[in-house]
Amino acid sequence: MGADQAVEIVRRVLIEAMVLSAPLLATACLVSLTVSLLQTLTSIQEQTLTAVPRLVVVFFVTIALLPWMVHRLVSFTIHLLTGLQRYLG
Repeated sequence: MGADQAVEIVRRVLIEAMVLSAPLLATACLVSLTVSLLQTLTSIQEQTLTAVPRLVVVFFVTIALLPWMVHRLVSFTIHLLTGLQRYLG
């Protein structure tokens, strides 16, 4: 395996990691933005008010997206392992 093949594998793994984590990160950002806006409008500055809703919403989004994430990860792994001979030979 050459350096260019190793770089290609790492590039594909990083892209897959970004695609899988993007919905969760976007959800966390949107919830934080919404809660911060509500805190600003109501002048309530409680730190637990930002963490708890974000954790709850990200948990439920993770549960909802888990089948898609597992399917995508399994198909990526199968694709990587079936094409392994081109990297080894």
